Amino acid sequence: MSHSRVESKTAVKNSVGRLAFCALAILLEVVFIAMMFTKLNRYAPWIQTCTYIVGALLVLAIYAQHKTSSMKTPWIILILVFPVLGVFLYFLVGLNGGTWAMRKRYEDIDAKLYPLLTEGETGQHTQAAMQALEKQDAQLANVSQYLLRNSKYPVYQNTQLRYFCAEEGLEAQKQALRQAKRFIFMEYHAIEDAEAWHGIQEILAERAKAGVEIRVFYDDMGSIGFINKDFVKRMEKLGIQCCIFNPLMPGLNLFLNNRDHRKITVIDGTIGFTGGYNLANEYFNLTHPYGQWKDTGIELRGEAVRSLTVTFLENWHAVKRKEEEQHAQPHIAEYLPEFAPKPELHGFIQPYADSPLDDEQVGEEVYISLLNKATKYCWFITPYLILTDEMIHAMGLAAKRGVDVRVITPGIPDKKMVYQVTRSYYSSLTRNGVRVYEWTPGFCHCKMCVTDDEAATCGTINLDYRSLYHHFENGCLYIGHPAVLETKRDFERTFLQCREVTEEYTTGHGRMLRLGQMFLRLFAPLL
Repeated sequence: MSHSRVESKTAVKNSVGRLAFCALAILLEVVFIAMMFTKLNRYAPWIQTCTYIVGALLVLAIYAQHKTSSMKTPWIILILVFPVLGVFLYFLVGLNGGTWAMRKRYEDIDAKLYPLLTEGETGQHTQAAMQALEKQDAQLANVSQYLLRNSKYPVYQNTQLRYFCAEEGLEAQKQALRQAKRFIFMEYHAIEDAEAWHGIQEILAERAKAGVEIRVFYDDMGSIGFINKDFVKRMEKLGIQCCIFNPLMPGLNLFLNNRDHRKITVIDGTIGFTGGYNLANEYFNLTHPYGQWKDTGIELRGEAVRSLTVTFLENWHAVKRKEEEQHAQPHIAEYLPEFAPKPELHGFIQPYADSPLDDEQVGEEVYISLLNKATKYCWFITPYLILTDEMIHAMGLAAKRGVDVRVITPGIPDKKMVYQVTRSYYSSLTRNGVRVYEWTPGFCHCKMCVTDDEAATCGTINLDYRSLYHHFENGCLYIGHPAVLETKRDFERTFLQCREVTEEYTTGHGRMLRLGQMFLRLFAPLL
């Protein structure tokens, strides 16, 4: 198909208008509050003094936080230089994790859901899987233990895993949806009301008529340019329960900065899909707004799908009203059959999720752990590269140890400013021996890592601040599985389509370019 991005968006003018209205309203709020305080300061010096005191106290509080300096420094500089604007913006978008009430709500939900992953016969299977992994590779078992202790997701053996590109994944997903008998859960950052979704919607409507329970869940900011405001009503008329995560609207919203970036489909609790792709045309190369689009995903069949089910139910219950949540029985306990151990299934599968509402950066820690474990190679592919000092150090140290560390980024950007920030990190990496590649056919949206022919990850977690610190994310670690080598082979094919820029950025660029990139990098955490 030759439809352009502009053409696809003309069908959703209401959504674009709402996005523009919300952005303008929020901007006006910032300007109004800044002007109000400025006028008050002009006529009341003591108010100005109080403003600076509040700013100074906030700077001390930020400095004392247990966070990477890469996240704290931009806010400290902004508040010191522009106290009123800086303080307001920090309370609007800098308070990562939302309000105390929202944190408490998630804690209550998780307290009910997470124990379901380690109870009964399946709990015995996950314990056996961990013991087997410890015997096979103690270091990778430590990574798995980290995930269990800090994200509550166990490792499984009794699961089949299939790795594929986005186009193959869409067809596999549609085929599996047609087999649904009990329920279908779908959670995506972005859904576009266009051809790719329409093919899925047709299947969902047919399954709903057959009595299958269907829940569709999408992030408002991720989908706002793709969906009309009447989308939810149209889905409900088809018998599809539809829910919006964190609606974007004018007003002070301390949860505004935390978006749902997860991509999950669960069918009957036994088949699951996840990966980098959303349900929009460009992800499957039905449109080409940024040249060729590269994305990947995985299909799970077996016990590990329990973890995807819990991940979906976490956010679904969080945005539903309390009275509705009280009547919602966990589908994982009701529908998932017990799986007998299958010795012929090789490898260890561990889906996991990351939340901005705790102080644990699970996605980043998994990447760093795999870098620290690597002895031969550790390769990454990401659409955005905005790294913390800790991640830069881990990549550079691994390269200095002799590990072949490589990073693939897009050759054609979807966001030009973010692309400049991405390139500003090349020099820090290449000077320490990391090799950097740009995928020339277009935009690579995959979020993957593979190391030493032993382990790989595939999911939604970019190598940028938004994914690592602000968004709800999910991924899957697979160890000793044939799909690890499939992932490696895909990397090798991708390298052949890339332009290596290592030498170019090792020797440096012009001073003015470096100055501009330094400025962008300073405020990268605020993008």
